[in-house]
Amino acid sequence: MRHKNCPLLKTKFYFLNLLLIFVAAHCFAQKDSSTTAPKPISAVMDSSKQKDLIDIIERIIDAKASPDDRKVARKLSFSVVPSVSYSLTTGFQADLTGNVGFYTTPSHKENYSEITGDLTIDTKKQKMGVFRSEVWFADNEYKLVTDTRFERYPEDTYGLGTFSTMNDANHLDFNYVRSYVTLYKKISGDFYGGAGYDLDYHYGITQSGTSNGTVSDFTRYGYATKSVSSGINVGLLFDNRRNPINPLDGSYANVVFRENPTFMGSSANWQSLQFDLRKYIRVSDSNNNILALWSLLWFTHGNVPYLDLPGTGLDMFNNSGRGYIQGRFLGRNMLYLESEYRFGITSNGLLGAVVFANAQSVSEYPSDEFKKIAPALGTGLRIKMNKHSNTNICIDYAVGINNSNGFFLNLGEIF
Repeated sequence: MRHKNCPLLKTKFYFLNLLLIFVAAHCFAQKDSSTTAPKPISAVMDSSKQKDLIDIIERIIDAKASPDDRKVARKLSFSVVPSVSYSLTTGFQADLTGNVGFYTTPSHKENYSEITGDLTIDTKKQKMGVFRSEVWFADNEYKLVTDTRFERYPEDTYGLGTFSTMNDANHLDFNYVRSYVTLYKKISGDFYGGAGYDLDYHYGITQSGTSNGTVSDFTRYGYATKSVSSGINVGLLFDNRRNPINPLDGSYANVVFRENPTFMGSSANWQSLQFDLRKYIRVSDSNNNILALWSLLWFTHGNVPYLDLPGTGLDMFNNSGRGYIQGRFLGRNMLYLESEYRFGITSNGLLGAVVFANAQSVSEYPSDEFKKIAPALGTGLRIKMNKHSNTNICIDYAVGINNSNGFFLNLGEIF
């Protein structure tokens, strides 16, 4: 599969064709929303009449409690889940995850906003504090996106390219600070233009070496005890989802270019271009069953620090590539596709389920050619945590190639 005429070398062009089709079919073909107010909440998020875990807990505490007592959502809808769990990336971990959904104005004419937080400590000595937000302002004129992290993150990396194996494992230990801030301004309808600042700072980086005694790709690529990526981003956004926590219809397309010059503090000059495309198809007006599609295309140029390269689970919400450990595949460029079917189990909305499949490919080093695809598939359970924000607890199990498998937990839908 490594010879030059391998059909997989054309994968990049197929993905780019898909991008053009997606944008044409799902963005520009939308109704002119510049003269149309956002859809009313009852049309796209009707979960407030369902049952959630809060209803059950209230009923246990007070047998006379009724779900009808919570018909009207408060200004802030909180969901908090403490847990003890196990995952491929972290081993056994203690975790406190929460989100708050809200509208920024009393009229509720803007899209639903979300702030999420995650505090984690685990048996692999990882300690993480992650805080993200997507905040919409009055009449959807502005959208603010932030991503702030403080992490001590020892982890195994497996080298560059999709041909890497578990025998290539190289244990890295580092501290990580991230600060992303982007502000989008409405151009017309659901189209936005934006700009912001991105900082990735890794320091105290050490490596243990590969388990098979070979020279690690981290050393080959350019070993450094710290790296700084500091620069500006500019982007175009189309987003007509009413509720990003659990979209029931609509589309999302975000194209972001990032420039990291040395005069802004970066260790080296490099650039990235990322396409994040999502489509949600409601299969029936009588239920909330959804076919969700996701494509992530991520390209870089220049001297990208090793720990800033595209890879499995390294998207903003660390959700790509279920079936593989975070960072399992790493490369200068990445192509990713995923589809998921979400359906209800109980009529009251408390329990649901999903089936999903994904495929990814990262470019080989140093050729930057795409030569192999790593697929995965899985299924999962959904438990309604908060019916007013339509927040689910997601418990998934996925299987990839080469005996890769594991459980994956999340608060809110994966994408």
